[in-house]
Amino acid sequence: MSDVAAGFLQAGVLLVALAVVYKPLGDYLARVFSTEKHLRVEKALYKVVRVDPNTEQHWKTYASGVLGFSFVSVILLYLLQRLQSILPWNFGRGPVSPAVAFNTAVSFVTNTNWQSYTPETTMGHFVQMAGLTVQNFLSAGVGLAVAIAVTRGFVRSRTDRLGNFWVDLTRGTIRVLLPMAFVFAIVLVALGVVQSLRSGVAVTNPDGSGSTIALAPAASQEVIKELGTNGGGIFNANSAHPFENPNVWTNVIEMFLILVIPVCLTRAFGQLVGNRKQGYVLLSVMAGLWTAMLAVIWTSEARTNSPSALAAGANLEGKEQRFGIGGTSLFADTTTGTSTGAVNGAHDSLSGLGGGGTMLNMLFGEVSPGGVGTGLYGILVMAVIAMFLAGLMVGRTPEYLGKKLGKREVTCAAISMLAMPVVVLLGSGIALMIPSTRDALANSGPHGLSEVLYGYTSAGNNNGSAFGGLTATSDWFQSSLSVAMLIGRFVPIVAVLCLAGSLASQKKVPETSGTLPTTGPLFGTLLTGTVVLVAALTFIPALALGPIAEALA
Repeated sequence: MSDVAAGFLQAGVLLVALAVVYKPLGDYLARVFSTEKHLRVEKALYKVVRVDPNTEQHWKTYASGVLGFSFVSVILLYLLQRLQSILPWNFGRGPVSPAVAFNTAVSFVTNTNWQSYTPETTMGHFVQMAGLTVQNFLSAGVGLAVAIAVTRGFVRSRTDRLGNFWVDLTRGTIRVLLPMAFVFAIVLVALGVVQSLRSGVAVTNPDGSGSTIALAPAASQEVIKELGTNGGGIFNANSAHPFENPNVWTNVIEMFLILVIPVCLTRAFGQLVGNRKQGYVLLSVMAGLWTAMLAVIWTSEARTNSPSALAAGANLEGKEQRFGIGGTSLFADTTTGTSTGAVNGAHDSLSGLGGGGTMLNMLFGEVSPGGVGTGLYGILVMAVIAMFLAGLMVGRTPEYLGKKLGKREVTCAAISMLAMPVVVLLGSGIALMIPSTRDALANSGPHGLSEVLYGYTSAGNNNGSAFGGLTATSDWFQSSLSVAMLIGRFVPIVAVLCLAGSLASQKKVPETSGTLPTTGPLFGTLLTGTVVLVAALTFIPALALGPIAEALA
């Protein structure tokens, strides 16, 4: 079978699997967050932490819960790393340095999972499982909770309540993430992903010398890393490592895990707002962007014009041969279209246009289809902006899902939308002016600029993947990337919760002949155009100096 045919077959299997689970999982997600019944284990947990599950919260209280919970999570994860030497399963690995510990704590709590360390030699199994993996569940649960709260803002009328953050977080973790992770961890083990509590195994090399191959409880970590759109690998090679991703079947399953919740949330959104077509149009926009960027990445990798690529027939540098161009391009598009950041190849080795495609995926705001929860509320923010622009063009007050979009609503949406470009462009610009940045780059010229731009794009969008040529271990990069992660995560969350609170306080506005329909191709085209136009106007100058210049060279 040719590489192209194998790639299309993988894409076909992936899309069919998503289509099969779209309705049942989407409907299940809607029921999870709309039912008034609490499971026994949930009631016990509420009792322990002294939470009244029947009390709902104002948007400010909801946001305070998100921020407070995340702040405590950063502190606890930081302390776990600093105290590693006295914890079990540390295998002689000492405390993580303060800068790396802080960067890692912020990274995993913000669902970014940027890693400026080598997992095999830095983290023991206890810190991996009790610290990093726990945050893989909880950070995804936070995103899911915020998305549901924003959805309630469109559904509810004349109320200042958006639900209960602690209930939403608990339900998302216990009823959605945990059972799915348990099932697919077993599937990954059956397909060859390693699951071991040993630190490594001694082997004899062909020349007679000895070495140690690192082991880890990879399957249980890998499944939530992908399902929660986290991305942090338990091995340094991430999903390119054969212990994390040994074959084509695990490659397809891991891409399925990355996409399944963000995709199915559009169905849940349609169910919750009482109009499934609203979810379908959001899904169509996400799918259109995902498909377009897949075409860009795959084509550029298969037809790159460098001498080595022409000799080999494709750009094979930095790619695992068991996946090929198609499987690598699919994974790269999927992981940057969401907030995952897992990689099964070296993004630094992508062609100029291929690397630019992965960057543009993130610069769209990672809404194709975005991360767990973040993709849904991200595309809803763009929908508000799109309807505002449509209102300006026709000279009437914009409306979306029966809610008027006034000054406060548009301001909240604008703040949420602009937080990421600010940290990406300011962070990249300042880093490029610092003389020491040259020493941190593996390349000069346009590709060197792309390495820096990609780093802040990844951090500001809470993605976590990187152009490996950037050595981000200096105090500047550790601290500035941490700030980018915090701003990129929590400013949009607070802004969208404020938006949701404002929408929930309004009464429903009946549709009239002048209301723009939001369930057809016209609105889908308008929304897609808004996403592309905002990214183009904001980032084309930076992209022209980096990946575009490299592609034209």
